[in-house]
Amino acid sequence: MSDLSNFKVPAPDYVTLKGRYVTVEPYVRAEHLQALWDGLGAMGINPLLLYFAQDDFAGIDDFAKWLEDAYTKSGWLTHIFRDTSTGRIVGMANYMRADPANGVVEIGGVAHGPDMKRSPLSTEAHYLMAKHVFEDLGYRRYEWKCDNNNEASKTTAARYGFKFEGVFRQHMISKRRNRDTAWFSMIDSEWPLISEAFETWLSPENFDAQGKQRRRLQDIRSDLEKERFA
Repeated sequence: MSDLSNFKVPAPDYVTLKGRYVTVEPYVRAEHLQALWDGLGAMGINPLLLYFAQDDFAGIDDFAKWLEDAYTKSGWLTHIFRDTSTGRIVGMANYMRADPANGVVEIGGVAHGPDMKRSPLSTEAHYLMAKHVFEDLGYRRYEWKCDNNNEASKTTAARYGFKFEGVFRQHMISKRRNRDTAWFSMIDSEWPLISEAFETWLSPENFDAQGKQRRRLQDIRSDLEKERFA
C-alpha cells in the first residue's frame, strides 16, 4: 500500500469467521466460559499458559475475571475456536493493541487446548483471523509477540509466515521476573503469498487418508516464493 494520503480503517470488533475445520467466535461469558475452561484443560491451564504475564489461576473464577479485565482494562477482543466436527471449544486468541490510525493490530493471548494438537484447527483459525485483518479491515501490519523463552510460540509464528523482527530486552515484568519479548509481524504486501500458502495447505488434497499432511506449510510458502521471484 503506497498511497496513504486517505488511509483509514476501522477498529477491530468481534467477528465470527467460519472455516472448513474451525469456527472463530466472539467470547461470551455466559455461553463459553465453562466450555473454554474445560477445552484449555481446566486446572491444566496454568502450565499451558506458562509464558502469559498473569499469575496462575486458582480456578475458573480467576480465569473469568482475567478475561473480563483483558477487555475492560486493555481492550482485548477474545475469540474462541470451535471444532466444526465436534462442536467443542478448543482454544482462543485475542485481537489486541489495535492502532487503526496506522493500520496495525496484534494477535495475542493465544491458547491452543489439547484437542488442537496434530490437527489443522490451529492453522485454519489463525488463517481466518489474519485474513479478516488484511482483507476485511484493510490493515497494513499484523503482529505476534511472545516471551523470548517461548520457543514453541516463536516456531509457530514463523510457521504461519510471521517474520522475526528482533527482541525487546527487559520489555516487561512477567510473573515477577524479567521478560524479553520477541517481535514478529506480517504486512499487507506479504499477505497474498502467505494466504495462498495457507489455502494450499488447508485444502483436503494436502491430507492423506489418516489426516497426515502431504506438504508442510513452510515448504509450500517457500515454493511459492521461488516461483514468484525466480
